Amino acid sequence: MSGHPRLYRRNATYYHRAVVPVDIQETYGKTEEKFSLKTKDYREALKLVRIAAVEVDQRFDEHRAKLALEAAPPTKELSDEQIKQFGDVAYHSWLYFDDWMRERGFGQSAGRSEEDVARIFEDYRSGIDARMRMHKAHYARGQVRSIDEEIALAFLKDLMGIKLDPSSPSLRKAVIENKKAVIRAQKAIAERAEGEVIETPPMPAVDKEPFAQSSVILLSDAVRDWAAEKAKTSWVAKTEREHRVWMQHFIETVGDRPLNEYTKADARSFKAVLMQTPANCNMHKQLQGIKKLSEAAEKASKLGLPPMSERNVNKLLGFVGSFWAWAEGQYDEVPANLFKGLKLKINKRARDERDPFTIDELNAIFSAPLYTGCESVRKWAKAGDLIPRDAGIFWVPLISLFSGARMGEIIQLRVEDVKEEGGILYLNVNADEEDQHLKNLNSWRSIPVHPKLVEIGFRDLIKARRAAKVDRLFPDLKKGKDGYYSSPFSKHFNRFLRSVGAKRDKTSFHSFRHNFEDACRDCGVTKELMDALQGHGESGMSARYGKGFSLQRLDEAMRKVEYQGLCLCL
Repeated sequence: MSGHPRLYRRNATYYHRAVVPVDIQETYGKTEEKFSLKTKDYREALKLVRIAAVEVDQRFDEHRAKLALEAAPPTKELSDEQIKQFGDVAYHSWLYFDDWMRERGFGQSAGRSEEDVARIFEDYRSGIDARMRMHKAHYARGQVRSIDEEIALAFLKDLMGIKLDPSSPSLRKAVIENKKAVIRAQKAIAERAEGEVIETPPMPAVDKEPFAQSSVILLSDAVRDWAAEKAKTSWVAKTEREHRVWMQHFIETVGDRPLNEYTKADARSFKAVLMQTPANCNMHKQLQGIKKLSEAAEKASKLGLPPMSERNVNKLLGFVGSFWAWAEGQYDEVPANLFKGLKLKINKRARDERDPFTIDELNAIFSAPLYTGCESVRKWAKAGDLIPRDAGIFWVPLISLFSGARMGEIIQLRVEDVKEEGGILYLNVNADEEDQHLKNLNSWRSIPVHPKLVEIGFRDLIKARRAAKVDRLFPDLKKGKDGYYSSPFSKHFNRFLRSVGAKRDKTSFHSFRHNFEDACRDCGVTKELMDALQGHGESGMSARYGKGFSLQRLDEAMRKVEYQGLCLCL
């Protein structure tokens, strides 16, 4: 046996041989790709034929892409009727989005009080009013921004099946029509907020025949549209980059073809490559310079380099699988999600991946110069006279220890997110602003401020921040290049842990969350209350009914939490 379906031997020399796929044989110019590998050594031939097979598949894919491009040129002009039709489609879509927000965005997660829902709804209304004023101003001036053009192009393509040439004079008309639709829709949404019943009209019928693609969209084109949509709606720069990179690896591994040509076998092939790929692949000297993931994985396997963790494999399968889940809802021709059911089964509990800090480690952390007296905020590891009670690096670990909140949730807090109701000071964890991100809907919650934080001086901090009229609670903690405030702080905190001898393989900032869970259990806080404080979702039918725990019940639970043996001399 040859060891590869495209490898064969003639006169002691090895060759690559592949039949040209039926769908492109008529235009490809030949019926097979056959050429010498110029070696008589079997091991060398096996290596060369794998490389050649990938290159030949790319030729096939490039030929398909060329045919699709020739067959489906962009539309150069839209009729007045099509422009009007576009306005009706856009109006429907904006109201449909409001329906979605109302169904999923308000009162659906555990731990959210009625007051929280009211606040979220009011912020949503304010945002609508602000956007309406902006679009009215743009419309009055005839202003067209590049992002408006991108949105119009995406709507035309995704909602009407029209691939409009970006240089078309019709694009400006479409943008103006979309702004008119936004103004109409947001007026209707504002009336809904006042109690008026405004029905979302059915999706208008559109005539796609003149613009129907003659062949199914290529994967690379669909990925571009997917990333553009997500970047406008939910992704930050880091998320967009990660998804684009791993979709490109998928394309390079299995080829760029029309969407309906992919099968479960392609997903399995990519999974097999990931299971051979080391973590931080490009950091290994032996693999540097190798551009294709499949080749790097093969070489890593031969060198015996340890592969990435099972959880990391699942994370990357999730990146690519999220595209196919999106595509399944966007295109008629797409098969069911290819990656469904492919994730590796992990027997290890998520809790086992991180340890809580020991009480000795906690005492080491909070007796460091940062908390007992350091030279300066920058020189936090050197003993001195300054206790930086107004610095984020001082407060963020303390807040996490006494709330169980995630690093990012704390750092992104606004001053206005610290609220008081009925004498209870609490943190309103939300994602109302563009630079705020939460893990999921359950993460929206109210967390009463622990008495120990008040004792240390949290009220004084809030008073000072309000007097200074700053927006963010910790303005000294800057956002990373990836769009997250947590990235720079995470690097700082790892250095901090090493400096106090509390850094182990299973300790990190997230360990505070485990400490808080253990403290809740030890102090008799029920699992349901602990989950509400930490932003864990309820399971079963209980998740569907009620509005969660009152702020008073949460405060009663929080006041029970204490750490036996912890010495805070602050």
